[in-house]
Formats: sequence, structure tokens, C-alpha cells
Amino acid sequence: MRPMKRVRKAVFPVAGLGTRFLPATKSIPKEMLTVVDRPIIQYVVDEAREAGIEHMIFVTGRSKEVIEDYFDIQMELATSLAEKGKTDRLKILDDLQPAPGTTSFTRQQAPLGLGHAVWCARELVGDEPFALLLPDMIMQAKKGCLASMMDLYNTNGGNVLSVEECAPNETDKYGIVGKGEAVGDGFKITGMVEKPDPKDAPSNFYLSGRYILQPEIFKILEKTERGAGNEIQLTDGMQTLFKDQPFSAYPFEGRTFDCGSPEGFIEANVAFALWRPDIREKVIDDIRRLMETVRPHG
Repeated sequence: MRPMKRVRKAVFPVAGLGTRFLPATKSIPKEMLTVVDRPIIQYVVDEAREAGIEHMIFVTGRSKEVIEDYFDIQMELATSLAEKGKTDRLKILDDLQPAPGTTSFTRQQAPLGLGHAVWCARELVGDEPFALLLPDMIMQAKKGCLASMMDLYNTNGGNVLSVEECAPNETDKYGIVGKGEAVGDGFKITGMVEKPDPKDAPSNFYLSGRYILQPEIFKILEKTERGAGNEIQLTDGMQTLFKDQPFSAYPFEGRTFDCGSPEGFIEANVAFALWRPDIREKVIDDIRRLMETVRPHG
């Protein structure tokens, strides 16, 4: 292993088409759908910023220009808010605005999988460790998942993956890791298996969408052949990297919402609304009323 370097950059693969949300995603990137009053991507970027990430790298695709525009300054809006004295709204925008030169965008020209999307960021990441955050997965906890993973990385180095526990009979739905000895607030990973049969699974800990990876993964992904779905799979690349570098897992104990599915997106909206002290009570009353009066249609 190389000497441990600080993790300064994060990669966000946002090139997906969001077909499960059609027709909405015909014109709106799925990452820009709102959970309460913020786009999904904002929650993930906020998690990265909390963890100390300094440079955000977005791997985009066609029709995703709105994501780049969202992270830019909108002078007309800022001027209008200032003139109308809406300083509270203006402060919200200012707090969310990335500093100049801290966001980069690159294209994934073909839908060749997560491993290929990560590889597309190689020139922007360079020869240093980086975080990878899947934007479909937004997490709710007092301390962000990536910030806790950073604590484990700073203690143990190597590669760090976030994991959660699934039902033992559902391991065939996930990438599963083997559980080794404890390290810090996590454990050493003894192996990785993609969607194992429950009787063959090394544990019930599954990969949950947050990674800290060493840059050697890029050369591996460059040579990785297409796997499941005829795509370049990140898990295949990590299994190769595992032969030469240590991996550890951080078991995340907060709430995770898969906003890549309509049901997960709705659940996230309810959960984050209930987390907000300014609207919680009203939301509780509305949900109760709807549960008592709304019946399935058709």
C-alpha cells in the first residue's frame, strides 16, 4: 500500500436515464427530482461536503446540463431576492453554492455501467484516493455516512465501503461482503460476492452506495471486461483490487432511501418532511387524514 493520502475529491455518477420515473425524467434528470424542497443530488452533495470533500466531480450524460446549471450562480434570481428583501431565501442559496473551481463535469458517452462511469472520472481524480457516492441513495443520520467512513479511513487506510444488513434470505438481491475482524467502527472485509444464494452468502452485509477507493481502481477498470448486463461492473474491479489492497466496511445504521424507485422516493419525501421541525406536525396530520380517506383507484 502507498502512504495514506487525504480524501479530497468525490465522484457522483449522474448519467443514468431514470427510466423508472418516466414520463417525468423525459425532460428532468432523476437527480433533480425534489425530496421536500431540495433536489436529490443536493442531499448527496451535502453529505460529501460534511465529510470534508473539497472537489465534486459529476459524471454526466446527454440532457443533464440542468445539473451543471443548478450548481452555478443564477445572478437574476439572486438580484431579485436581494431587491425584494428576501434575505432568508438568498442565504439558503448562498450556503448551498459551491466555491468557484470546486465542481467538475465529464461525460459518460455510452451507458456501460457504474464501473465505466467511475473510469470516466480518472483524469479529474488523478493519482489520489476518492469518494464515490451513488446519487440514487440518500441517507438520513445525525452524522453523515461518508463522514463516518472518513473516520474509519483515517484510522485504517485502504479502501472503505459502506454496508447495511439485509434479511439473510435476500442476499441474492445485493453485492455481499464477508465479515472479518473488527477495525475501528467497522470490520475488515474478507471477500465480495455479487448476489449470492442465501445458503452460500458469507454474511448478510450488503454494499449500500458509498465508497472510498484508491486510484489503482482506474487501471483495473480500464481492463475489466463487461460483466452482468453487458456492463463494466465496479464490483468486478473491486474484487481484483481486493487481491492487492485491504478493504474495510463501515456498517451504516441510519436510514437509506433508494430514490431510484418510485416507492423509495416517496418514502424519502415523507421521512425528510417528518425530520423537519418546521413542517413535521402539519405533515403528520396530513398523512393521517390521507390514510383514513384515500382508497386505491381502479
